[in-house]
Amino acid sequence: MLQQSTLQFLKQLKKNNNKVWFDSNRRKYEEAKADFASFTQIVIDSFCKTDATLSTIKAKECLFRINRDVRFAKDKSPYKTNMAASINAGGKKSTRAGYYIHLEPGQNFVGGGIWQPMPDELKKLRQEVDYNFKDFNDIINSKKFKSVYTKGLSDDGEMKLSRPPKGYDENNPAIEFIKLKSFVAMTSITDEQLTDKKLASTVVKALEALHPLIVFLNHAME
Repeated sequence: MLQQSTLQFLKQLKKNNNKVWFDSNRRKYEEAKADFASFTQIVIDSFCKTDATLSTIKAKECLFRINRDVRFAKDKSPYKTNMAASINAGGKKSTRAGYYIHLEPGQNFVGGGIWQPMPDELKKLRQEVDYNFKDFNDIINSKKFKSVYTKGLSDDGEMKLSRPPKGYDENNPAIEFIKLKSFVAMTSITDEQLTDKKLASTVVKALEALHPLIVFLNHAME
């Protein structure tokens, strides 16, 4: 579980997203960061029993900085209003498929996959889905996966092509997945769940349901 004070800090930051306020509340930020890091480590330690590639990963390698890169952004707010962790065998900078935890009051979620892979990697992923569509389909339609990721893979405008990519026919049974530009599944977590003692087990259960898809995606890119 996370501390209520961590949620409260993020709520206050959203209302006071400026350096003066942040500097005067840096102690609260450090406490919130430590709380989220501690929770992330608990998840890793439990989940690595399922995904052994994570056995040597530490939370500090997975957490993102709270400072925003505003160089090319219209919104010049200096800080993110969330805390997030990319749990991956290579840490947050890895290009492999992995797991993600997003803490933001009112918009919390957990899940993972691979977001906008490079063209060569995307080509391999599409080819794997095409060649092994039955295995892929079995994964995303399994009872365990669907019980957690009720909406399946995300396929909004940023995630999917409107037409088949070059070399693929519209009548291909896997075409709706071959059109994907990202392979990502997410499930929401309520603010109430964040401070529940069962939070870690809830998150681990979600990652376990996602694990077969992550294995499939990473195998495709190897």
